[in-house]
Amino acid sequence: MDKMDDIKTLENKTQEYENEETTSTNSIDDIENAPEELEELLEEPSLLEIDFEEEPTEEELKDVDVEQITEDVSLEGLSLDDPVKVYLREIGRVPLLSTDEEVELAIKIAEGNEYAKQRLTEANLRLVVSIAKKYVGRGMYFLDLIQEGNVGLIKAVDKFDHTKGFKFSTYATWWIRQAITRAIADQARTIRIPVHMVETINRLKKIQSQLLHENGFEPSEELIAEKMELPVERVREIMRVAQEPVS
Repeated sequence: MDKMDDIKTLENKTQEYENEETTSTNSIDDIENAPEELEELLEEPSLLEIDFEEEPTEEELKDVDVEQITEDVSLEGLSLDDPVKVYLREIGRVPLLSTDEEVELAIKIAEGNEYAKQRLTEANLRLVVSIAKKYVGRGMYFLDLIQEGNVGLIKAVDKFDHTKGFKFSTYATWWIRQAITRAIADQARTIRIPVHMVETINRLKKIQSQLLHENGFEPSEELIAEKMELPVERVREIMRVAQEPVS
């Protein structure tokens, strides 16, 4: 799978918001209520509410590999298919950039250099994966989370201004997280799952995974229901909703 394939354009993800009182934040609920004026605020990097503590460290990015991601995702009761593993191996071979290299590429991008734009994007695909894996179990497939994060990354590449004082990875982290959380909120609305239901699904998957590790076999619906202290029929309904594909 080519690194740049399947990346949807941000224009197809443009949303209209109703609540004029809320400012941009990281939570799904707040993103659903963000004001229509949000896009104007996002034009000015100095106004972004960037959480520096959320940015993955350089060591964390270097450690993004197939084995580690597979282990992290499996803890959520999920698994990675072969296309995702191939993608992870491919982006893992792209070297990270130094701050000076980021600035050099940013200058070239401002001059209209398309290769520089592609280079900056590809060098930060590991950043997207590192962030996307934190949202596994919230109603979207891992690959879809990565694709949505890539939309945010492309937006960051287009809008990055190195003269504002942000490292690119710090700036891009904000955009990637916003793109992913917005997509999760959109997905919850599309399949009519309340946001709180996403957390219930996540809890079920964790319990399912824990029982699998403890007992060495796939737990029955009855056992899961007992652990969750819910009726078996309720557990079956949660599992049915959790398996609905992304539209």
